[in-house]
Amino acid sequence: MKSIARTSLMMASAMFLIIPTIGCENAASREDSGETHNTDDILPSNRVAIPTTVRSNLGITFARVERRQVENTLRVPGRFEYLPTAVREYRSMLPGRIEILVEQFQKVDAGTTLFRIDSPQWREMQQSIAQADANLMESKAQLASYERLMAAHAQHDQNLIQSIKIWSERVKELEVLVKTDEEHKKEFTIAQASLSEARAKLSEVREEDARLYAERVMTENRVNAAQAQFTLAIDNAASMLDVSPKQLLETSTLNPNSLPIWRRIKTLEVRAKESGVVEKIDLTNGTWVEIGENILTMVQPVRLRFHAFGLQSDLGALKDGLMARIVPPVPTAAGTAIPIHDTMSGRLQLGLEADTQKRTIDLYVTPDELSSWARPGVSAQLEIITESTETSELAVPMAAVQQDGLIPVIFRRDPDNPNQAIRIEADLGMNDDRWVAVLSGLRDGDEVVLDGGFQLMLATSGTIQKGGHFHADGTYHEGDH
Repeated sequence: MKSIARTSLMMASAMFLIIPTIGCENAASREDSGETHNTDDILPSNRVAIPTTVRSNLGITFARVERRQVENTLRVPGRFEYLPTAVREYRSMLPGRIEILVEQFQKVDAGTTLFRIDSPQWREMQQSIAQADANLMESKAQLASYERLMAAHAQHDQNLIQSIKIWSERVKELEVLVKTDEEHKKEFTIAQASLSEARAKLSEVREEDARLYAERVMTENRVNAAQAQFTLAIDNAASMLDVSPKQLLETSTLNPNSLPIWRRIKTLEVRAKESGVVEKIDLTNGTWVEIGENILTMVQPVRLRFHAFGLQSDLGALKDGLMARIVPPVPTAAGTAIPIHDTMSGRLQLGLEADTQKRTIDLYVTPDELSSWARPGVSAQLEIITESTETSELAVPMAAVQQDGLIPVIFRRDPDNPNQAIRIEADLGMNDDRWVAVLSGLRDGDEVVLDGGFQLMLATSGTIQKGGHFHADGTYHEGDH
């Protein structure tokens, strides 16, 4: 143990050789000047001086004591992943030559053009739409001509009815005159013939009216069919272009007589439906693509969930809605590691199926608020509070507990002097593999040494009765000076 301590302290001294020591030099100068040391200033035997330079050189960090439900906390491993709705694939709707307009990892807003497709099949679709439009216009024109034709026939019908009425009256008059005067017989015959001719023409006109009515009905059906064909063609094009049919039919606001948009589109442009980041691009510019090929994938990085894997043996304690906390994978606060207190909270949701082979069940938590270190694939741990009604207890990270032989030791930061640490033989309770309950010796608001506690333990191991102090270069001396 002492050889390990010497090695550790020698390494610390070598690393910080350029930093001058001040404690012992000051003591030597006081001895040379004849000054005497006040014994009332001697540190208690279980205290260690940790000034700022020592904390920096040894990488000492602190963790605040927390009230936690250690006994009722279930801890399981897991990783971050995208929500299913966070990923959107953009595929080719028609075969053609691709031109990509964005870069991988580029942030884009909704409506940004992602790529273009030059597709001969689109021009064939335009041709079919144009043909449907022409058929519709022709059928509508034919239907409009029937309206005028039937109006003329109706007028002709009225004229013939009037003519029949006149000739009928004339026949009746002549019929009376013929009985008394033979001279009106010829005129009577002519009147009868004219009446018969008018009646025959009225019958022909009405037959023509019936034929025209039937043709008009057929033309109306052709108009409806042509309208349906044109509408379906526009709807089909709008669906592929991911726009509304109304947009395809719009003309220029500056020139109402201009061609509609569907006639003016030369290449197909695909725009982002929502803001996000281009995660990957599967093709290169100029590639010929077929229908349904994936061009690129966009994601929304803020839409994440944590996917953990619980044991089926814990199903009795797991249920939907339990409070859960996502914690960093490394229990430290030093260097570039994620701080131990940078956590995320949310509600637990159990998966629908369990893994028969691994004897696990999927657990999901969507954080209420994401931390900056949350990334898809990042591993972490999930703390599940199985009983939130139980009384909490004081706890410290297990990484703050050092083992000095058979004695667990923690170093409490002196509340009255932040440049001192108090060595305490830990009175420990239950643990959840990351936090451990402390039954005595600490109180709310206390801080304990997290990183650097091992060096303090080495420095104080077997010398607790003597006390000691660190120099700025990281070396340790027994006693005060």
